[in-house]
Amino acid sequence: MELKEIGKIKVEGESMFLQIYEPYRKGTRGLKEFSHIDILWWFDRCDNEESRRVLEIPKPYQKAPDTLGVFATRSPQRPNPIALSVVQILYMDEEQGRIYVTFIDALDGSSILDLKPYTPSLDRVNEPEVPSWCSHWPDCYEKSGEFNWEEEFLF
Repeated sequence: MELKEIGKIKVEGESMFLQIYEPYRKGTRGLKEFSHIDILWWFDRCDNEESRRVLEIPKPYQKAPDTLGVFATRSPQRPNPIALSVVQILYMDEEQGRIYVTFIDALDGSSILDLKPYTPSLDRVNEPEVPSWCSHWPDCYEKSGEFNWEEEFLF
């Protein structure tokens, strides 16, 4: 299996953008017509043997059970440190290969593996069921920015 880094997540002051490498810029054609994108990126700061062996996480959230399986969390510690984030496109500079986005929960310099347009017909679930310990979390992306996540996390 071979993955190719197609760009980097960049944080410069208040600006966040996806810097797409030149050979992959043609692949963004038509993307600016979408309001949101799914970004698959690499948790590179957790890419080590110890983190890749983690299969259970001790109580990561305030109301969570004492232990959760890694696949029931969004923890960066996992067998394959792949992250998924949904972001809103603010604007694109196609010539420079930059896609300016709203907040993304990634660190500056994180590797981008793939981009996909967010399409409600494939990505949205009208009535998802979640465990009671996270049922008080925001019910949509737009409300997540106002939620105090720091009070939820125990890591």
